[in-house]
Order: sequence, then C-alpha cells, then structure tokens
Amino acid sequence: MTAFAGNSTPMSVLRSCRTRPFWTTAVDVIAILLALSLPWSTSLVGLFGFLLLIAMVPLLEVESFLQSLKRPIAFLPIAFLLLALVGTLWSEAPWGERLYAVFPAGKLLLLPVLFYHFERSERGLLVFAAFLVSCTLLMAISWITIIAPAFTLKPDPSRGIFVKNYIDQSQEFALCAVALAYPVIVLLRAKKIWPALLLSALGLSFVVNMAFVIVSRTALVTIPIMVAVFGLMHLRWRTNVMILCAAILVAAVAWAASPQLEWTIKTFSRDYQLYKEHNVPTSIGERLEYWKKSLQFFAEAPVIGHGTGSAKVLFEQAAKGPTWIAGVRVFPNPHNQTLNVAIQWGILGIGALYAMWLLHLLLFRAEGLANWIGLLVVVQNIFTSLFNSHIFDFHEGWMYVLGVGVAGGMVLKERSEKPKLAELNSLVSAGGMGYQQPEISS
Repeated sequence: MTAFAGNSTPMSVLRSCRTRPFWTTAVDVIAILLALSLPWSTSLVGLFGFLLLIAMVPLLEVESFLQSLKRPIAFLPIAFLLLALVGTLWSEAPWGERLYAVFPAGKLLLLPVLFYHFERSERGLLVFAAFLVSCTLLMAISWITIIAPAFTLKPDPSRGIFVKNYIDQSQEFALCAVALAYPVIVLLRAKKIWPALLLSALGLSFVVNMAFVIVSRTALVTIPIMVAVFGLMHLRWRTNVMILCAAILVAAVAWAASPQLEWTIKTFSRDYQLYKEHNVPTSIGERLEYWKKSLQFFAEAPVIGHGTGSAKVLFEQAAKGPTWIAGVRVFPNPHNQTLNVAIQWGILGIGALYAMWLLHLLLFRAEGLANWIGLLVVVQNIFTSLFNSHIFDFHEGWMYVLGVGVAGGMVLKERSEKPKLAELNSLVSAGGMGYQQPEISS
C-alpha cells in the first residue's frame, strides 16, 4: 500500500507525463477519438487534429523526424501546401479569399506526422476499428431516421441522414463495406467461419443501407472500381468471375426491390437530358458547366495557374457573361480535384497532386490489412475526385489523411521490422547448425 501511495503522488504523476510511453499513448488516443468523431462532427475533427499535433511535440526526435521528411511520400504533401501558400502571391482574388483557400490543403501537414508516429506505434488498427464502430453506429441511426424522420440533427431533415450529408455518409459506408472484404477472405482461408460470417454480415449491411436508404451517385460509380481492385489483387480469376456474376444478380435484385436506388440511377440520364436539351441547371449540368469553364481558365494560365483562391473569382466573372446558363449556381470550385488544382496552380499543381497520389498508391503495393486499407483509401479518393474536390473537401480530405497516414505508418513499420526479423532468423539458424569451435593443439 505504501508503494502504491508513493507512486500516486502528484510529483510521480507529473514525472510519468514526461515519459515517451505517456505521450505515445496520448497521440494514439487522440487519433482514435478523431476516427470516432469523423462520421459525426467537423469541429471535433479539427480540434483533435490540432491536439494531435501538439501531443506529437514531446515525441519528436528532431533528427529522426527530419530524416523521415526526406521520403517523397512525406515531403510531397508539404510541397503541395507550400505551393498553395506561394500561389497567393500571383492570385487576383482578395487576400481573404486567398488565405481561406490555403486552409483546405493545411490538413496535409498531418500526413508526415502520422507516418512518423504510427511507424512507431502499435495501435494503428485500433484507429481503423474505431472508425468502423462509429460508422456502424451511424448506419443503425440512419435506419431509425427512416422510421422517424424527425430524429436528426440536421435543420432540414433528409432521408436516412442523421448528421452531415448523403455524400459523406456514402463515402464512409462504401469504404467500410469494401475494406471488410480483405479480412473476410483471410478468415475464410484460415477456416474461421463464424468471424468471417460476422464481418460479411456487417459489410453487407452497409451495402443494403446504401441500396434501400440513401446513396450518392459518386459512390455508385466508385464502389465497382474498388471491388474490381480487390478482386484483381487478392482473388483468383475464377473467384472473380463468380463474384462478378453474383454482383450482377445482387444489383438486379436491388434495382427491382429498391425504388430509391432505381431513382438515383435514373437521375444520371434525366439530369443530363434536362441540361443538354432544355438548359435546365441540374446537378450534372452544373458540373459540366463548371468543367467547361475550368478548361478555359486553365488554358489562360496553363503553367502556374491563376493563383490560390482564384477559382471563385473566375466563376463569378464567368457567371456575368452571355454563355453562362441561367440558374446555374456560382460555386467556389469546379467539382473536380484536377480542374480545381489546374485553375489555381496550373501544370505545376497537377504534377504535385498526381505525384502524391502515385507515390501513396505505390506505398501500399504489398499484402496485408494495412496495405489494403491504405490502397483503398487512395483509390477511393482518386476516383471520387473526378466528381468532387475530395482532397480539399473537409470530410473526404480527412478520410484521406487519416487513412493514408495511419496505414502508411503501419506499412513503414512492417518494412523496417522485416530486415531485423530476417537477421534474427539467420542468427538463430547459424546457432542451430552445430557449429563447433576448433580445438587448440597443445
């Protein structure tokens, strides 16, 4: 009892707060809380992101951290942010708009920090588990809002949406559903049937929610791509054919059974026809209008672009012209990540963006759950960025930073441990080969 009491003094607690294990645990907990809050809140995510950076300060070994920044996967996100900062110098937008446009790229600063930390931490999987648990709870509440539409935190109730919007929710559910495919296959190969069935049921429940409650058209386009990536990387061709046939059957049943899904798919052609034939400002029509204007803006300044924050000003000017379709809203970005970057920083920005995507893809080219999650996050972000600016958007941008940062750190940790394990195995093998020290003749 005396020892326990002695260890519980304020001074001993203060001393424990100065140790690396304490701060390592603190950063892990903050990252877990960030993952838990991501489906629910923007303010909490921003708060936990800020706290994570502060908690990392006592852990940073300056020389080691600076060495880690020499990796292209780490310095390219920083270079992208620096480009956004430097781009304010030649922008014609008001300074308020320029500085405001820098902030969406600011979250990329957390990527090298997460790489560095989770290369040393043992709790990376807990971050992903927290995100899965949080999305599962959101899915359950999404079903409740169908029964009780007033059960929502949104001022304007939407079908199946408790917080945020249907695009963010679809991104989360799609990521969880496809990510669960890898552990299911691993469990089945290990003949662990019940855990595999449990995870399969959970993944299927996300798909059912998107089919019968609400789904974004972006998710409908990207889910088949993510499934195809999984099949090509982890399954035999016969299994892929079987899955393709099953997917077609499931899609046909869902189409027939879900009026919501049928309506969502039909809006593709309906919105395009209304825009093209009648100049009605539909969602697809607006995107096409933004893209046409964006290509014109890019052609005007193809090398370094118009500068940070210029997109909104350019669209406002274009909206006053005779070619702008009446009723199309003026939006601060063109709903396409490449075009958004091209307008502001030209070919220079596009090169930085594509190099970052490519290097992050190559980071996750091996086997393993961390590799699969990281690859899936990058693939999802690349293809959803065809229809949105998902690096700069708050929710999807944080999904990218957290997913790539944590998974990337775990992968780097695995790679650094392999040589040590190989060396240890070689030493053990050498010691077990019956080596005998030669006799010394007298």
